[in-house]
Amino acid sequence: MGSRGWFKSSFSPTQGNNCVLVQFVGPAVQVRDSKVVGGPVLEFNRGEWEAFLLGAFNGEFEMPL
Repeated sequence: MGSRGWFKSSFSPTQGNNCVLVQFVGPAVQVRDSKVVGGPVLEFNRGEWEAFLLGAFNGEFEMPL
């Protein structure tokens, strides 16, 4: 997988820093807040990341009405 550096989704707004940044480092996926570049980083393994993506794809994280 290698390191791609930090990137944001193409669906993120082009203005401002209200984004989640993602980076692939070896077998890990790292996630951080774009507003706090030196802040904490969450790290997930492949299985955890794929479970999150599948949940997002299936609408499991939709905001309640």
